Amino acid sequence: MLIISLQLILLSHSACSMLLGWVESPGYPSGYLPHASLNWSRCAPKGHTLSIRFIHLDLEDSQDCENDAVKVYSNGSLISVLCGKKEFEELQNTVNPMLVSSKGGCLSLTFYSDYSNTRRHTGFRGFYTVQDFDECQDDSEYGCTQFCHNFIGGYHCSCRHGYHLSPDQHTCTVSCSEDLSGLNKGDISTPSWPGPYAENADCQYTLSVEPHLQLELHFSEVFDVEQSPDGQCIDELRIETSSGTLGPFCGRTPPPSPLLTHSNEVKIHFISDSYGTNKGFNFHFKTRGKVCPAAVTSHSTASPLEPEYLPGQIVTVTCDLGHVVKNQGSAGLSTKYVATCLSTGIWVPNYPCEPVNCGHPDIPEDSILHLVGSDGLHTQYEDQIQFNCSSKYYMLHGDDTYTCSALGEWVSSSGATQMPKCKPVCGIPERRSLSTGRILGGKDAALGEIPWQLLIKEPRRGGASLINDRWAVTAAHVVEGLRETSLELFGAVVDGMTARVGESNIAVMSSQRIIIHPGYDTSIPSESRTNFDNDIALIRFSERVDLGPNLLPICLPEANTGLVEDQQGTVSGWGFTEKNTNSKIMVTSQMLKYAHIGVYSTDKCQDTNFKRQTQRMTFTDNMFCAGAEGKDSCKKDSGGPFFVPMMSTGDGPHYLFGIVSWGPPCIDRAYKGYYTKVANYVDWITETIDKVEKEK
Repeated sequence: MLIISLQLILLSHSACSMLLGWVESPGYPSGYLPHASLNWSRCAPKGHTLSIRFIHLDLEDSQDCENDAVKVYSNGSLISVLCGKKEFEELQNTVNPMLVSSKGGCLSLTFYSDYSNTRRHTGFRGFYTVQDFDECQDDSEYGCTQFCHNFIGGYHCSCRHGYHLSPDQHTCTVSCSEDLSGLNKGDISTPSWPGPYAENADCQYTLSVEPHLQLELHFSEVFDVEQSPDGQCIDELRIETSSGTLGPFCGRTPPPSPLLTHSNEVKIHFISDSYGTNKGFNFHFKTRGKVCPAAVTSHSTASPLEPEYLPGQIVTVTCDLGHVVKNQGSAGLSTKYVATCLSTGIWVPNYPCEPVNCGHPDIPEDSILHLVGSDGLHTQYEDQIQFNCSSKYYMLHGDDTYTCSALGEWVSSSGATQMPKCKPVCGIPERRSLSTGRILGGKDAALGEIPWQLLIKEPRRGGASLINDRWAVTAAHVVEGLRETSLELFGAVVDGMTARVGESNIAVMSSQRIIIHPGYDTSIPSESRTNFDNDIALIRFSERVDLGPNLLPICLPEANTGLVEDQQGTVSGWGFTEKNTNSKIMVTSQMLKYAHIGVYSTDKCQDTNFKRQTQRMTFTDNMFCAGAEGKDSCKKDSGGPFFVPMMSTGDGPHYLFGIVSWGPPCIDRAYKGYYTKVANYVDWITETIDKVEKEK
């Protein structure tokens, strides 16, 4: 105890008063008062640490030191909280060892007391001092690879004999780089060969001979370069030539010997880490006349095929399947060229063979067809692309996956080179009819029940059927004599009296082109017409329509498909209907109506002797007639659809088999309407649409 006291007295009188001293509680040793406090802080110089060693501690004891306490911080972080009474030995063994700052860091101390002391406590006293930090105690942190030497305020590294300190002033390495240019033969080995090679080696040997010569390397059988268990190189040998880098090489298997470099300039690069006792390698280098390598360029083969070629030899280079010659001077795609081996060991010409690139598929910007993952699209040989339709109202027709072929074309799994198409889903309303109805004798349709029904309000009131997102079909007599761009059609509407631009849920389509069947005789005045043969016309819209639950196309039937007698279908429209059951006054319907009717026999259809008809009407094979007791199409329904199966729960898809064409006066209650037989015109419809779309 006397020795410790003597040391403290000597330290207290040191000239370095800022580097050591006492810190104690207010009133020590007589005792501190209630509500006493102290704040203290010191910092260590660079390369030093600061410590506090308590020699006395007597504070009020409390749970978690809530009442009186002394707290010590290192660089602002709490490292100790003390209260109660502790003996000197306990302070020395358990408390003081923790009260040390980081290198060049700061310690701070706070003390406070409350009002609740039942007796007076003497407080605390500690001695702070600055001491040099020994960096060499933790060599792994400060990184001297061989020797570490501490001095006051710092440290330095040194190396064993044969090593030198690298510019980082921490790593010991060997002087193993050498320029051997001009030598036609010699030996190169790892440092300390045949003993274990040096750690932290970074060796580079430069070899250079005359341009017409090449260097060949002959490795000894002993080859031992550190390798990880999974085959990765920890230490490595690389051989850099004018045509590329060979390696890295490691493990216990030497490179092939002799190793032809095909180059008159070679750099040998060897690196090692700071661990291991591997022996390394040794090889002899010499020169020989240059030859050209078997591979003229990557992704190709040479013919005739030989291990190597002498100057003057000529080969035909053929690119691998799916690769083409990258030659800026030639037009088109080529897979072959002729190359000559020069005396310098170089093939001339030497065009690379690069993968065929099929390019981005040609998809119109407004197309519904969507390319999946188009942001990261890969378009080279054997890359694949996938298509889908961007709307649920369309279905993909064709294959969905295409592969870039060796010919530079996108080819589907079935061999198709044409891109798939998105065709509208047809004939399946999202809203189903839940009941049948008695148009004449018809029932009001709800919005979305007949989504292909279109309304023509003027100049002639009639109907039309949507058959895709750009085209509709109607009766020729509804649109004859009209300018191609003069027509407006309304879709997604059931109230025909209020259909107008801007109406909620109403789609307005402007005509761009009207095409009347060439077999329809437009020279006959409508008031005296007795022949409605080929009463069919196509309407192309100026813009693609947006399909939705209330606007969907109807399917076309198979070409030349027939209807059978009594086959049931549905007819719809905004035409004339009876005003009431006691009157024969006819008015146009305000609501879209539909009725289920049956197909009549040919004999019944051929009976065209209608009341007040001065001339017999012409019935042809391009027509059929249909009706039912109390139900029929009527005037102003012209151009509208007759479709099968009839509209009922769960049926579909629906096919457009008829277009309302002509018939006896509705007021005569004949209940027999005549329809253009659409199946006879499917080929004309598809051929006409294809021709027009190709012209666009």
